[in-house]
Amino acid sequence: MLSISHGLTGALIASKIPNPYISVPLVLLSHYIEDRVPHWDIGQGLSKKDKSKKIAFLQELFVDFPLSILAVFLVFQVGRPFNWAAWLGWFIALLPDFLEFPYLFLNMKFFPIKQLANLHKWAHRSTPDKLWGLLPQLLVILLVLLLK
Repeated sequence: MLSISHGLTGALIASKIPNPYISVPLVLLSHYIEDRVPHWDIGQGLSKKDKSKKIAFLQELFVDFPLSILAVFLVFQVGRPFNWAAWLGWFIALLPDFLEFPYLFLNMKFFPIKQLANLHKWAHRSTPDKLWGLLPQLLVILLVLLLK
């Protein structure tokens, strides 16, 4: 999934369940559940060498990641005092992707990075079809907007 979907989901869960002992595991679990749904994302094509690591990294860094910050800011922060729970949820929701970064882009394949990357790879279901791959993410965003 795009960071936008993960970030908004994490912010929603943490905002609705402010107890981090409950929300943090739920946010982490939500990342893997969302990744089980076939989807399209910025990294599409890395495993088949259809896209270079550099291009995927730059797209993630300058498009997907900033848009996730902007989305959480607009939905959970504008006109309100600082919402630490939403930002914690955003960070925890993206943590599996952050932890996979050294494995994918820096070729670090040692314990525990390799095991975390393997878990993420197991959970991840992609589709090359952008329309069908973005549809579930748009539904997630719509649900977040309705439930916030």
